[in-house]
Amino acid sequence: MLHPITTVHYLLLSAALLLVGTIGVLTRRNVVIILMSIELILNAVNINLIAFSRYFGDVTGQIFAIFVIAVAVAEAAVGLGILIALFRNKETVWADEIELLKW
Repeated sequence: MLHPITTVHYLLLSAALLLVGTIGVLTRRNVVIILMSIELILNAVNINLIAFSRYFGDVTGQIFAIFVIAVAVAEAAVGLGILIALFRNKETVWADEIELLKW
């Protein structure tokens, strides 16, 4: 007998993505992996928004998810541009070695 996929399943998936993303942000030193971990966190938020939108029968969560996707695209573009500029100047992508903003 197959069990239907419920809102709880989506929330567990979202919690797992949030956990992996948070661990990636806190433990990794590579800036590219940190940016990908932030994207995982934003995807976890999107899954929550859409799951609750479907649960309550309202499209507000889906509209917010579209805004989160737009912010994620802008963050990825700006972050990648900054990362390319830093790599050209410092020749590294390790977060520990980037001391540009220190006095």
